[in-house]
Amino acid sequence: MDEILKYFPGLSAEQVEQFRQLGVLYPEWNEKINVISRKDIDNLYVNHILYSLGVTKVLDFKDGTSVLDFGTGGGFPGIPLAIMFPKVHFHLVDRTGKKIKVASDVAEKIGLKNVSFFHGDVNELKQKFDFVVSRAVMPIKEMIPMVRRLISRTCINALPNGLIYLKGGDVQAELESLKNLTFVTDLSKNFSEPFFETKKAIYVELL
Repeated sequence: MDEILKYFPGLSAEQVEQFRQLGVLYPEWNEKINVISRKDIDNLYVNHILYSLGVTKVLDFKDGTSVLDFGTGGGFPGIPLAIMFPKVHFHLVDRTGKKIKVASDVAEKIGLKNVSFFHGDVNELKQKFDFVVSRAVMPIKEMIPMVRRLISRTCINALPNGLIYLKGGDVQAELESLKNLTFVTDLSKNFSEPFFETKKAIYVELL
């Protein structure tokens, strides 16, 4: 929890409490369902919550923005972002029902009002979104054709609508054919923890 306060000191009392509760609820759920790697649950705040908030280093979503969290798993990056942006709506999608169950239960218990959930394939979605966020659920070139049709043509943010993708390692080869539409934020420049040495937040314009 200290890591969140270190980098985001301007949180409201409600946001601080919501982030604090994540540190209780996820370990409880992990005892029942392996939502997060058991060896990684002790690193929840850095490796999952703070990493999710790496999206904020790309874009400060304006109120009224709609965001799809593709392959949310247990709620990452969607739930931490929904806490950070209470006037932005996040739609969390995953094909694994038990993970959506965890995410929806966590959201309900911490009082999040700006989230919705869908258990199923992203190809079934009909609605439009300003942005898609995701944590390395598949190669980015495979994801883009799946989500481009879901992007709204109306822009309200400082960047054109598109995808913000969290990924570790060397991303240059993967992005070679997209480089004119992308920029890469090196999260090690924003967060000092060793976990972020190779972590990136990648923005792809999808208009």
